[in-house]
Amino acid sequence: MSVLRVTYRKSSIGYARDQKATVVALGLKRLHQTVEHEDTAPIRGMIHKVRHLVSVDGVPADSPQGVSMLNARPQPTGEAGS
Repeated sequence: MSVLRVTYRKSSIGYARDQKATVVALGLKRLHQTVEHEDTAPIRGMIHKVRHLVSVDGVPADSPQGVSMLNARPQPTGEAGS
């Protein structure tokens, strides 16, 4: 699975509270701050909601940064469809 690098580019001042909460939920506190998240559907949905406030770069999972990010998070124990 790949990793998404999300950067906070534009202030959320003047936008709805739910958009501000989404920025915080993504782990973004300051402008130009960058965080990495696994490329999952919920994260993509959050990014889509605030796409006018953030920029996104993909990091291949086999890169050193992608591997370290995947190893730092607990792995899921089972599949949702199984």
